[in-house]
Amino acid sequence: MAAVPEMRRNMQYTESERLFEASKKCIPGGVNSPVRAYQAVHRTPVFVERASGSHIYDVDGNAYIDYVCSWGPCILGHAYLRVIKAVQAACENGLTYGAPTGKELKLAELIRSCIPSMEVSRLVSSGTEATMSAIRVARGFTGRDKVVKFRGCYHGHSDGLLVKAGSGALTQSVPDSKGVPADYTKNTLVAEYNQPDSVQKLFETQGKEIAAIIVEPVAANMGVVLPEPGFLEFLRKITEDYGALLIFDEVITGFRLGIGGAQGYFHVTPDLTTLGKIIGGGMPVGAYGGRKEIMDMVAPVGPVYQAGTLSGNPIATTAGIETLTILKETPEIYTQIEASARTLAEGMRGHFGESVCVNQIGSLMSIFFTAQKVKDYETATSSDISRYADYFNYMLDHQIYLAPSQFEAMFVSAAHTAEDIAQTCEVLRGYGR
Repeated sequence: MAAVPEMRRNMQYTESERLFEASKKCIPGGVNSPVRAYQAVHRTPVFVERASGSHIYDVDGNAYIDYVCSWGPCILGHAYLRVIKAVQAACENGLTYGAPTGKELKLAELIRSCIPSMEVSRLVSSGTEATMSAIRVARGFTGRDKVVKFRGCYHGHSDGLLVKAGSGALTQSVPDSKGVPADYTKNTLVAEYNQPDSVQKLFETQGKEIAAIIVEPVAANMGVVLPEPGFLEFLRKITEDYGALLIFDEVITGFRLGIGGAQGYFHVTPDLTTLGKIIGGGMPVGAYGGRKEIMDMVAPVGPVYQAGTLSGNPIATTAGIETLTILKETPEIYTQIEASARTLAEGMRGHFGESVCVNQIGSLMSIFFTAQKVKDYETATSSDISRYADYFNYMLDHQIYLAPSQFEAMFVSAAHTAEDIAQTCEVLRGYGR
């Protein structure tokens, strides 16, 4: 087993500090996404220079084992050679055309072959765009306005869904956002994840007005919170009973829990599915899709408008085709990364005992600094975020790169070796001693 690396007392962050101070002069907070500011962990963010395999390297010359993986999509690891070569070749033909290509079709066919419920899909440029568009389609198809979401689940930053959101919004203590008019969110109903009664009450009083439920099948934006047995099945049945649609936001779980996503893992089929940048190998891309009769509502076939100049661009689709083809051809990747995640989870439980809750499913996991079983928003937010910050800083100073927020997931990739996992566990055992 790998030895615990000595804490690098000479670890330098001077260039990161300089870049951060300069960035704050021309970028809000110095970052282009709030969680990157490291406010919740009380330190200057690490500025990354490059990445390869299971590691990232910062501008000060420090190397880290990476468990953020660009927030999930780098399931093969960073700079996977086959994907990089395909992208380099595609770039020689031009970056974007704003016109149809055969690669869009090939990627859509690949997605459908892996996730059959996505009979017809539309490519977009982000997960936020995918969820926003899926909601619009659900409203157009049902002729209803209201949508049910769950407290602590995050579906992107579109106005109507930024209500009781999770992820960075939890750490930032901003459950809602200024600049979002009340009229934009009046049709968003909030239920409690893993609590069927809260959903039942909304449908009993407003069921004829509800177009859809949107849910992360595994909540991964308040930390990783698994669905209780029967919860997803309940959502499937109540939407069917009331003529509403069920939308699975698989921006995180899609191609992470298996080649068929969470719906394949749990054997519950939604009406619409949203996917994120994993279908582009980490490049800016997303998708939403479902049954043909529903997706026929989308322009130019139907009356629900949605468009995007960069949607389905040839570079992102190239990366996506290569990534999904590799995952489909080598299903043993999922066995490997789940085993690695399980080893890490067991190491955490062994070290901290009952003072923490460690949730793990597939290659997703979270440690919560609470003795409670974390199964919903209330139990997730019982975690001691100051203790997490201390833990994060210790791990970072020992070359282990984790999410700078209690309420983000930890991701394992196929590039993480047995040595990486062993070294991480050894570092972990030194915490608090």
